[in-house]
Amino acid sequence: MQAITMTAPPGYIESYYSATAKGIVARAPLADTVDTDVCIVGGGYTGISAALHLAERGYAVTLLEAERIGWGASGRNGGHVGIGQRKGQAELESMVGKETARTLWQYGLEAVDLIRTRIGQHAIDCDLKDGILHVAAKSSHAEELQQEAEMLQRDYAYEKIRYVEQDELSSMIGTGRFFAGQLDTGSAHLHPLNFVLGLAAAAVAAGASIHEQSRVVKITGGANPVVETAQGRVRCKHLILACNGYLEGLAPSIAGYIMPINNFVLATEPLPDDTARSLIRDDVAVQDTQFVIDYWKLSGDKRLIFGGGENYSRKFPADLKGFVRKFMLKIYPQLSNTRIDYAWGGTLAITMNRLPRFGRTADGVFYAHGYSGHGVPTATFAGQLLAEAVAGTAERFDVMASLPKARFPGGTLLRWPGLVLGMLYYSLRDKF
Repeated sequence: MQAITMTAPPGYIESYYSATAKGIVARAPLADTVDTDVCIVGGGYTGISAALHLAERGYAVTLLEAERIGWGASGRNGGHVGIGQRKGQAELESMVGKETARTLWQYGLEAVDLIRTRIGQHAIDCDLKDGILHVAAKSSHAEELQQEAEMLQRDYAYEKIRYVEQDELSSMIGTGRFFAGQLDTGSAHLHPLNFVLGLAAAAVAAGASIHEQSRVVKITGGANPVVETAQGRVRCKHLILACNGYLEGLAPSIAGYIMPINNFVLATEPLPDDTARSLIRDDVAVQDTQFVIDYWKLSGDKRLIFGGGENYSRKFPADLKGFVRKFMLKIYPQLSNTRIDYAWGGTLAITMNRLPRFGRTADGVFYAHGYSGHGVPTATFAGQLLAEAVAGTAERFDVMASLPKARFPGGTLLRWPGLVLGMLYYSLRDKF
């Protein structure tokens, strides 16, 4: 059966999210010289959240986006809003100590609360729903999920998480492929592009200036940085780089600490109510425990949004629908005759240890990136911390900036071969 799809707005890739986007406004490219308090490069969660928080503090803010607002990973991801960090709490305690791990847990709670607050405050229509279910892809992972749930209940007084036995899990997600689960009702999921578009509207209403189609071609650092595009320039007192996987050559001194990788997603046709409920009974988001995870949820109009597979080149697979569909059918073979209406890919940035990287360059430029697949809450919260740091209250920003960090071996030129070998190794572990 031929797919029936809606068309993406001009400047956006074809995806379910762009086809169902709400509140898209064409924002004029930068075309002259502007003097401002803060210049932000990047129109995803990090940049838009920082612009909103800074504008609310009374700063003059100019944001430059090379494409459209939410064009990158912020408008293409799975939309999972998970509490915590990319690493589990037990591992964080080993990495950074119990005190810092507790601080990071509190930040994780605040990040999700911030998203809920902003959605309510600005009436952002983005299909916000409660709950994320982690499912054990291997029998050994079941015990880990149980231990983590018990630890969070016992040591962190977190009562919104529970362990799910295999029999109950099968009835919750319509497959017997997984061994156990961990249900977190404090986490959430949403339409990621509509969320960032809503934040952008709020930032403009608060006084921020946003320019799309304004790719930065040169940055001159110093006490008063100058940021240049093809048609204009911005002179500012503070500069924030919020580019994540699209940083490229703008800041070579920090680019070697992150690695851009590609992840892929599909959206089925709208499913009958009984079919949708048979796949995800309680309308939560689901993600498994593989190193290269599969993740899925139901959209507002009851499509299955399914993410699976990565690659590490600068090109996407030629047949994206077929590429992702094979991952979906391993879990839901009953969908073999279901039409796939959309498939798309996006670029995100990972770090060596999967902890985000916050900091300042030698000439005082602020940055935050490397969210490693946990970007919806972490990047939104990063915007708030960046605004605090610019305003001179950097304690929370400095906690994030002090986290362990490691440069990818080989720098920006030779990091790809090592990454590919490492990912292949972990992919084999997923399979066997």
